[in-house]
Amino acid sequence: MTNPRIIVLTAPSGAGKSSIARRILAAIPAVRFSVSATTRAPREHETDGIHYHFLSATEFDARIEGDEFVEFEEVYPGLRYGTLVAEVGSATREAPVLLDIDVKGALRVKELFGADVMAIFVAPPSVEELAERLLARGTESEAAVRMRLDRARLEMTWRDSFDHVVVNDDLERASAEAITLVSRFLQTESEKGANPS
Repeated sequence: MTNPRIIVLTAPSGAGKSSIARRILAAIPAVRFSVSATTRAPREHETDGIHYHFLSATEFDARIEGDEFVEFEEVYPGLRYGTLVAEVGSATREAPVLLDIDVKGALRVKELFGADVMAIFVAPPSVEELAERLLARGTESEAAVRMRLDRARLEMTWRDSFDHVVVNDDLERASAEAITLVSRFLQTESEKGANPS
């Protein structure tokens, strides 16, 4: 892979990174979305290959054995997520790829690709606000929400490991900030390509 351009959005569950990702994709058409793989079951509105690549545990294991992942993580007990090599292999300066992935996976991508990655940590205004958002979703039990909050507290301690932190206290404002950061990153990289030092 030569000169890949990868944008990573990461956040604790419920912080709003997927909503911000959709706005970035709408605002910057050159950016392509990387569809993650997961062993969790699809939710009612989700389509395989669009929202996620839904894999059985056996299929996931086979792809690990085949070295088909850039990164993967057991985010919650029995639930694994990962980024397939095929999803980022075509990332270039002209056709950058956007990853919407968990915090540990984002750190791995930064480690692998270095300066070719810009990683944004989307932070909730507070853990209390995050709890309200997760409960309002109504998609999980209280025990599952508690598990997500425990992980969120841990993930918040890694926020300073990323290039930028965007606090999602207002979705439109946070999205505009993220779009500006992505645009600057891509413009800077484009200028580097046009005027190599």
